[in-house]
Amino acid sequence: MTIEEKLQHFQETSVEEARNQATKALEAHQKNLDKMFAEHKKTRTQDAQAEIKAETQNAQREVNKALSAQQLTLKRNWNARQNELKEKLFVEVKDRLEDFMNTSEYENYLCKKIQEAVKFAGNDELFIYLSPEDASYQHSLVARTGFPVRVSDEPFMGGIKATIPSKNILIDNSFMEAYQSLKKEFKFDGGLRHE
Repeated sequence: MTIEEKLQHFQETSVEEARNQATKALEAHQKNLDKMFAEHKKTRTQDAQAEIKAETQNAQREVNKALSAQQLTLKRNWNARQNELKEKLFVEVKDRLEDFMNTSEYENYLCKKIQEAVKFAGNDELFIYLSPEDASYQHSLVARTGFPVRVSDEPFMGGIKATIPSKNILIDNSFMEAYQSLKKEFKFDGGLRHE
């Protein structure tokens, strides 16, 4: 082999070796880049998912906040409407009560309540009072029940009140007491079966 052939062979071998080393270096570098890319991709995907999750939670909180505000507004409107209907209902109840007080049945009702109070008191001293608006019934009630009836100084919408002083008992069969009690305790339970 001549020197030129040797040089040629050395050059080819060196070039081949350099190519192999370059190829290996490129493959190692490519592998490293692929690994870095996969890690970067994984990190960016995790970051994106975390950001999506955070934004989703934030959006959910905003929706819940808006929903809560809307529910509060609906509840206020519902309560206002219920109060409005309750007021209308009790205006109608009061009107019907007044209509009842203008019937002959009302005097019978007063007689019945007086008799119940007299029976309850037994032999104890008893005072029975009519509301001032019922003063016109005083004489006929005394005649029908045989018991003295007084007219109260304070109006109580009809019915009777009675006191048994010796036992410190008040019998309150006034319409005002029943009306106010019903109005205070009235609730819209919903449905026919309080559903």
